[in-house]
Amino acid sequence: MQPDIICLGEPMLEFNQQPDGRYLAGHGGDTSNTAIAAARQGARVGYLTHLGADAFGDSFMALWAAEGVDASHVVRRRDAHTGIYFVTHGPEGHVFSYLRAGSAASRMTAADIPADYIAGARILHVSGISQAISDSAADAVFRAIEIARAAGTKVSYDTNLRLKLWPLPRARAIIHAAMRDCDIALPGRDDAEQLTGYSDPDRIADFYLELGAAIVALTLGADGTLVATPAERRRVPARRVQPVDATAAGDTFDGAFLAELVAGRDPFAAAEYANAAAALSTQGYGAVAPMPRREAVQAFLAGDGGGGGRSGEAG
Repeated sequence: MQPDIICLGEPMLEFNQQPDGRYLAGHGGDTSNTAIAAARQGARVGYLTHLGADAFGDSFMALWAAEGVDASHVVRRRDAHTGIYFVTHGPEGHVFSYLRAGSAASRMTAADIPADYIAGARILHVSGISQAISDSAADAVFRAIEIARAAGTKVSYDTNLRLKLWPLPRARAIIHAAMRDCDIALPGRDDAEQLTGYSDPDRIADFYLELGAAIVALTLGADGTLVATPAERRRVPARRVQPVDATAAGDTFDGAFLAELVAGRDPFAAAEYANAAAALSTQGYGAVAPMPRREAVQAFLAGDGGGGGRSGEAG
């Protein structure tokens, strides 16, 4: 299968704290979450990464097969492990703790990127985390973007700033450099304020448009999403739910948004749909399990909605 959307990055096994103190095993990693969210909306999706030749890697291969995500170009390594993270919950929200140093995905290099596979896609999706995990992974993402640009494949980038992985000056330099070659910018407000130095959403949108993006979808939590193109911009309201766990809500937004673009929707309609999908994803624990499928999103949109929205992601 040649996917329409290809995501590249690091998948991580998740252990999510439950109300009774136990940890529920699941799957995470921002771009893997995005791939699954897009597949659940009916898009043809593929994933690029390296995994350890271990039980956790086996678990991801089984997950992607079950979700219809093409993993034919995933590399298994005996010299490195699959990454792990833990989610704990408290009064200030959810907190991530990572065991990812030296992981298989962090050992990806530019030479590992399959050119024909990316060239055949309509969208390549990467993130700040995809580049933060190591210098060689950052180079691999730049190579993937270069291949996509040469082939006419659109490039989507979520800033997903993780200051535990790299210092802010380096994050700014790398992310801004990548964004200059991106078509679809998917920043979150908190990330964008740190990366750009601006707090006004319209100025942030202008910043990414000036870097070269044709579409900016700036997520604003309970304030919805500001969608901007060079010709038009609109605030798309969020959707109100009773959230349980915001893990991977942002990744669900990304996957649903990209799936809608591939299906031919304009970016404003895509954001309305993606806001609904992200809201629904907060109604259960973990990154993947609560992600809605298209039928659930359409039913939610057909009912009474408004308020609430994207507020977190895992990776």
